[in-house]
Amino acid sequence: MNRIICFDIETTGFDYLRGDRCIEIGAVEVIDGKITDNTFHEYINPEGKIIPPDTYMVHKISNAFLEDKPIMAVIAPKFLEFIGDSPIVAHNGLDFDFPFVNHELSKLNLPQIPRSQQLDSIVIARNRVFGPKSYTLDALAKWFGIPLTARADAHGALIDSEILAKVYLELENTAPAPDVNEIIAKQHEAMLNHPKIGENFPYRTYEIDNEELENHNKFMEHINK
Repeated sequence: MNRIICFDIETTGFDYLRGDRCIEIGAVEVIDGKITDNTFHEYINPEGKIIPPDTYMVHKISNAFLEDKPIMAVIAPKFLEFIGDSPIVAHNGLDFDFPFVNHELSKLNLPQIPRSQQLDSIVIARNRVFGPKSYTLDALAKWFGIPLTARADAHGALIDSEILAKVYLELENTAPAPDVNEIIAKQHEAMLNHPKIGENFPYRTYEIDNEELENHNKFMEHINK
């Protein structure tokens, strides 16, 4: 059985080193290339950290909404149990999601998600999809024809996890993008080996017969007139 977890988080901001907190975790299970109904989804009380207005406009999660939600100390063990030792996919995860979650786990003296389990779909996309102008989750979803209607009003960790799972499966079925430099090198080599280029150019090595020469001279005489 090949089990993969696709997950996403929403936060109070981008800088966990300055006190930003995780306020929502969503995760979707993928087994043998199929998305299952087994999901993980929790809202998390940020324990006094204020959600700025610009951040609220992204996910529409307010401090008032989170007042009665459990704190990370309650949610984290459940999340770790859900993911187990399965590979975990996050979009731009190496730069954001994994460090953010691992910081939360370290504060609780809980095991962190090891690098060996971490997969970043944006890294995979850049090596397999040759064409999109952007590699955001939205752009890749549109590239693969995956609807984004579920998150028309706001981002949500579970919604984005489901979109990510669909994008990831498309990426898995996409051959790695060709190495452009390798293609150019091969084309250059083929050009140099072409029989009409360089030392191998097939110069004419036979004599012109009298009829050809006579026709040529008549043609040139006609042009000169």
